[in-house]
Amino acid sequence: MSKAEIPPSRAERRDAAENRQRILNAAIRLFEQYGVEQVSMNQIAAEAQLGPGTLYRRYRNKSELCQDLIKDHVDLLFEDMEAYLEQNQPEPPYLRLRGILRLFLAFREKKLQLLTGVEESVTSGRPKDRRARGPIYHELHKLLVGLYDEMAASGVDQSPPDSVFRADMLLTALSSDSYIFQRDIRGYSPDTMLEQLYRTFVLSKDE
Repeated sequence: MSKAEIPPSRAERRDAAENRQRILNAAIRLFEQYGVEQVSMNQIAAEAQLGPGTLYRRYRNKSELCQDLIKDHVDLLFEDMEAYLEQNQPEPPYLRLRGILRLFLAFREKKLQLLTGVEESVTSGRPKDRRARGPIYHELHKLLVGLYDEMAASGVDQSPPDSVFRADMLLTALSSDSYIFQRDIRGYSPDTMLEQLYRTFVLSKDE
């Protein structure tokens, strides 16, 4: 079948796939050169040699673009977390939670710019929009709540905090803004942050 004979729907899908790859390649080049926060959507469109309308039809904002760039890495992260929890099931829940924190902090450090871009629309949006959370937040929150519930059920702490609230506060401390502040302003290393987070949000007085 010649190019002229390709059905319109198939040609449109191919064009869309090519445009997506051009956008992602352009975004990566600009992000590596200038950083996620300094690059605008219009710059990405120009670098990809596409009109802004084409870019915005696929990605409403930079956060969605960053999610597309990072999604395969995120899938691998949660696969690693699930494997870790399965392999260490005999360990008490507070030690498994520490292991999950270690995995996420390593991921946060490695993919800091893209994760910052994913969170950008939430932190810079209107108050109503900030109530929304992305899939990374929800998946990690579910994992943390499950481990906190296990800790509560073990009876180690006679009056444990609410698991949902506790997970929310821990994830706030793990946000890009908090992580960058603690690393760059306070001077804490990822290992030191892990220890402080563990003592603050995981370790009970009786453990």
